[in-house]
Amino acid sequence: MSTDTAARGSATTTPVATAVTTARAAYDSGRTRSLRWRRTQLAALERLLVEAEDELVAALAADLGRPAVDAWLADLSSTAAEARYARRYLGWWARPRVTGVPLGVAPAVGTWRPEPLGVVAIVGPWNYPVYLTLAPLVAALAAGNTAVLKPSEYAPATAAALHRLVPRHLDPEAVTVVTGGPAETQELIGAGVDHVFFTGSPEVGAKVMETAARTLTPVTLELGGKSPTIVDASADVAVAARRIAWTKLMNSGQTCVAPDYVLVHRAVVDEFLEEFGSAAREMRAGDLAMRVVDDRHGDRVRGLLADHGGRVVLGGDTTVTTAGTGELAGPGVDLTVVLDPDPDSALMREEIFGPVLPVLTVDSTDEAIAFVEARPRPLATYVFSRTRATIESVRDRIATGGIVTNHTMFHVLVPQLPFGGIGRSGMGAYHGKWGFEALSHRRPTLIKPTWPDPSLVYPPYAESTRKLLRKIF
Repeated sequence: MSTDTAARGSATTTPVATAVTTARAAYDSGRTRSLRWRRTQLAALERLLVEAEDELVAALAADLGRPAVDAWLADLSSTAAEARYARRYLGWWARPRVTGVPLGVAPAVGTWRPEPLGVVAIVGPWNYPVYLTLAPLVAALAAGNTAVLKPSEYAPATAAALHRLVPRHLDPEAVTVVTGGPAETQELIGAGVDHVFFTGSPEVGAKVMETAARTLTPVTLELGGKSPTIVDASADVAVAARRIAWTKLMNSGQTCVAPDYVLVHRAVVDEFLEEFGSAAREMRAGDLAMRVVDDRHGDRVRGLLADHGGRVVLGGDTTVTTAGTGELAGPGVDLTVVLDPDPDSALMREEIFGPVLPVLTVDSTDEAIAFVEARPRPLATYVFSRTRATIESVRDRIATGGIVTNHTMFHVLVPQLPFGGIGRSGMGAYHGKWGFEALSHRRPTLIKPTWPDPSLVYPPYAESTRKLLRKIF
């Protein structure tokens, strides 16, 4: 190659292309296949989350106004727990397995083992920009892959922090970070990586899948949807209201598995509304103004409150510009409860992803289930009940990514359980062993001896031989 050609090539090489090339070279070196390397990287990721806690907490506060306790609980401790769990069980997950073989293949030994895929592109969202970028990285590293991380441009302080911190703590060639906007995301997805792991909205997820299809790149899509909560007449209403309020308040409702709307039995709806309001005011010290990520997102949430056809029974102020106790000032929306909105309104069609909670009155569990089943499949469904028949009916009749009984969202924190959506709410699952398997190829190997080598398996076949082969095979 001439000097001029080399100069032109280097001038047009993008950060995304460089990152993918670097990650590919690191994978091709073979070092990521070692279980020792994988455990070292997972331990280094744990140290990053401990040693850089203050820096990451400050970045999350700048991007989202998130209090330090919430930042540690939702982003840092959960990610560290994933890494610690993977490091503990990695040897068990990665072991080769021996299988039996059918009579027609015997004598032979069949084995299979999980193999890494190669280079994994991880596109993170803005709402939990540490956890939802680094938890998929845990799966990628445990499976022996290299990775290119693309944090969300809507959480710029956190993206910058990850760009600084990741190469300091992890293998800087095997795990690279690129920043930028939609153009960089599209370039990364189409760069010929071996797997794309995307967390975000269904609308963007469809574009990710379309781009990945051009290079036949497999995808894991962790999307969202309107996760319903059912509160039946037998529920402990005070506990239900307190738990729903806590998880709805977390990150101002900007959580993919947050309770999006609640279906409450008519016999307890008044009690639920009173208990929810009391719990929310207590947790917020009376201040219902909630920080949202930016003005664009705030305008979208306010738009959902413009023509919903229901009755506002809590909050409703859409003009707030500060975010309440202990948080940084920024665009805001009151925590708002809307009773019995029009089921065909935008509030009930679109994922809210903000501090607004529709409450719909129902007369039976069957009515609640029918309402949920008539809509796109949600990422999660929650049921509060002390009646076994109600719990089992929700479990058996609603197609959903996951179900939690008598709480919300906590299944996300269980690495022993798969986490993922169904239909419009996602494709594929991860966490713990499930993430390891999602980012591994289960490669089979069959070993046959050279003896015996019976002639009857080779043509030409006599009539008696054909009959025998039919029995064997």
